[in-house]
Amino acid sequence: MKIYNKLNRVRITNKTTTKQEVFSIANALIIGAVLGLFAKIADYPYFINLGFTDTADRLGIWVFVATLLSVFSYSPKLAGVKVFSFFGSVLSVYYVYTVLFLGFFPIKVIVFWSVCTAVTPVCAYIMWYARGSGFFSNIILALPITVLLSEGFGLRNAYLPIHTHYYLIPWLMGLYLIMIIVLLLIIPKKKIQFLIILPISIVLSLILIKLNNFYGLWEYI
Repeated sequence: MKIYNKLNRVRITNKTTTKQEVFSIANALIIGAVLGLFAKIADYPYFINLGFTDTADRLGIWVFVATLLSVFSYSPKLAGVKVFSFFGSVLSVYYVYTVLFLGFFPIKVIVFWSVCTAVTPVCAYIMWYARGSGFFSNIILALPITVLLSEGFGLRNAYLPIHTHYYLIPWLMGLYLIMIIVLLLIIPKKKIQFLIILPISIVLSLILIKLNNFYGLWEYI
């Protein structure tokens, strides 16, 4: 109860109707299905590479979408349901396409991402408080920005299967910069909060980059 009261000081849950909640979850399912199909089509080797190859493996993009779905939910519980529905929809469409049209069943990969999806409700529940007030909110919002900064920086060494598309790497890095700016502009209730959030994100991203240089963290994601 004490923890609940403290969290209420960070951000108060909005009252909703069943219709609003169902509509919100349905939207998450649709968005997930669309993005899952796009990711599979973009990854399909016989399509022209427009720089979106291995989209499903770019953690930052999924973190960005999940963050928006979380913080703009009516409550932390609904955020958890929406993000779980979103990733469930992404995986379902992505791997149904893989099995039906590409003819193979990557069981180990499916199990791995299914386990990741199972823990997303907890992450979304916490992320909902990023749009609250106080230092706790700043720390929470700094986390997805850290991922975007780290992965975006790592794109300088990205491998694009069709070599003539290497010129797109700066554009991809620009996309990550845009996602960071969007999060900083639309999530904090007070715009001045970015003066706290951005330095925290930069420090954390530098740590991640250093760790990645030593251990190759992104290779395991």
